[in-house]
Amino acid sequence: MELFDLLVTFVAAMTPIGELRLAIPLAISRYDVVWYVALPIAVVGNIVPVLVLVPGLQRLSRILLSFPNPAGRLLVWQGNRLQRVQSGRFERYGSLALVILVAIPLPMTGAWTGSLAAWVFRIPPRRAIPLIALGVLIAGLIVTVVTLSGIEFGKIVLAD
Repeated sequence: MELFDLLVTFVAAMTPIGELRLAIPLAISRYDVVWYVALPIAVVGNIVPVLVLVPGLQRLSRILLSFPNPAGRLLVWQGNRLQRVQSGRFERYGSLALVILVAIPLPMTGAWTGSLAAWVFRIPPRRAIPLIALGVLIAGLIVTVVTLSGIEFGKIVLAD
């Protein structure tokens, strides 16, 4: 386990596509980082963009929506999609739905989507950041267990 491996894990967790679903398996299976080191590094790496996105999306949206551009259209499209797909959950569970949205480690969920959802559903940053962080921690635990289980299963299957 080298510092470079830990840095790659940290940066992979910051990406909007990979997040924890990439960082934890990469660290454990490719770089042989033990799970109890990989998990906190990936979780912290995944929370870093949240600290910028949640308070910054309000300002960024004003800029992006003030003139026609592809990034503004993407923001509106993703915001509308989140509103359509998640509004029932947010009506039912309130801002705790943010934890659920972030905690499920599937495509189109995670910290980046949670940050956008906090903006769409007008959850204040002081409330949104801890909820997203809790969701990231839960997702990290799920991804770690699935990764370790998959590795053990692979050892059993390949041992024959």
